[in-house]
Amino acid sequence: MGEELFWSVLEHLGQLQPGFVGGKRKGVLRRFRRTVHAVDSTVIQLVANCMSWAKHRRRKAAAKLHVRLNLQSLLPQCAIIKTAAEHDNTRAVEVCAQLRDGEIVIFDKAYVWFLHLWQLAQRGVFWVSRPKDNLDYRVKRRRIKRPQGKIIRDDEIVLRGPKSKRDYPGVLRRVVALIILDGVEQEMVFLTNNLTWSAQTIADLYRCRWEIEKFFRQIKQTLQLGDFLGNSENAVKWQIWTALLLHVLLRFQAFLSSWECAFTRLWAICRSMTWNKIDLLALLRGYGTAPGQPRLRAETYLGYLPGLEPNI
Repeated sequence: MGEELFWSVLEHLGQLQPGFVGGKRKGVLRRFRRTVHAVDSTVIQLVANCMSWAKHRRRKAAAKLHVRLNLQSLLPQCAIIKTAAEHDNTRAVEVCAQLRDGEIVIFDKAYVWFLHLWQLAQRGVFWVSRPKDNLDYRVKRRRIKRPQGKIIRDDEIVLRGPKSKRDYPGVLRRVVALIILDGVEQEMVFLTNNLTWSAQTIADLYRCRWEIEKFFRQIKQTLQLGDFLGNSENAVKWQIWTALLLHVLLRFQAFLSSWECAFTRLWAICRSMTWNKIDLLALLRGYGTAPGQPRLRAETYLGYLPGLEPNI
């Protein structure tokens, strides 16, 4: 019931405001006319002695939320709630089932399953990921002979393992680039099926995946998805779907009011106005400082303490 309510509300909002689903493209996303998705999962810790249905390890219980997030609108386009015992790539087919020709999906190495990646490539879907450390491949062609800026290597490769070669018989692209993580420049390897983008675009696209990590942090911390009111599987799923529904409604309010401040501030204002009869949209539109950049003009008296200005 909670799942059906969430998707019906999301579909209704998309019909009410078509631009709401499209969203605004920022940074590297401006280069693409098609939708860019990010796929990832997050583990939601539960109480082991009360929730045996979600037993994860010997003394732990957890649920796992798989999400495909639209990076333009920051809205979940697909969400699956299962136990944490399942591996991520077991849900990759379901999460990416509705991707269309020309769209782009980004995910980490946990979702790398070459049979599924080949199916995406056959459907015309472009994907960017990171390869596993034990990837067995052969370089077919080197696109650059020496490092260029932050790009160390850019190769077209084919898989060599019998099973891997059978699952993905096409050509892949392997890019090695220098990426700044936590203020430190590190070497990272990327894998994609697109042979026309620049190597820097591939690296920049994968960096956009951080938006889904922010999404998980928002629904966990801001919406307090850590304290559950019930112990049954149905109660836990209901609370997770309610948090996702609340996130979509808050994003809709931000869209209507052209909200430019942080999501946490939006949530704080909406929560404080719950029991007050007030026009929420008018409040959000008028919230913050005056629009426009003020122009400062230098005056001679600004260099003196008040009351000590010379008579000019």
